[in-house]
Amino acid sequence: MAVNKVLPDYMMKNVILVLSLWLCGVSGCAQSSDQSKKTAAAEVNSMEKVEKSDEEWKKILTPEQYYVLRQQGTEAAFTGDYYHQKAKGTYVCAACGNELFSSVAKYNSGTGWPSFYEPITESKVGTEKDRSYGMVRTEVHCAKCGGHLGHIFDDGPRPTGLRYCINSVSLDFVANPDVAK
Repeated sequence: MAVNKVLPDYMMKNVILVLSLWLCGVSGCAQSSDQSKKTAAAEVNSMEKVEKSDEEWKKILTPEQYYVLRQQGTEAAFTGDYYHQKAKGTYVCAACGNELFSSVAKYNSGTGWPSFYEPITESKVGTEKDRSYGMVRTEVHCAKCGGHLGHIFDDGPRPTGLRYCINSVSLDFVANPDVAK
């Protein structure tokens, strides 16, 4: 009898989490056990894919959000709500709430869009080649719902040298004065 026929999905995720943590401990991972458990549990919970029809997305997103997040559009430079934002907190996907970027990694690139040198974790965003408008770029999308966020370039500051150039309209902001990377 197959394991996934016996255990419900939520229990299977816990089994996978426990096995992953055990393997991490056996292989001598550098993180502490408590931190590993928190990180792994958060990844399992936060990365359940969100799938909706176009009609469902149109009901929950504004027309501008739909254009950017679902149709790979771009908002006009220097017009977004978060371009000049300096508050501490977390930037989340406007479509699904996936935590994407920390204000700690935000910087002024002068490009007209909010820019970050790294996501909260690499698993929060996905990338793929974008050959639109006669250019070759790397698109950044939300790993949870697939929403288009912007593009990534290799002209950013240290420590990564990357610039995640993100549309404000694809983000929501959760203020937190105690935010840490």
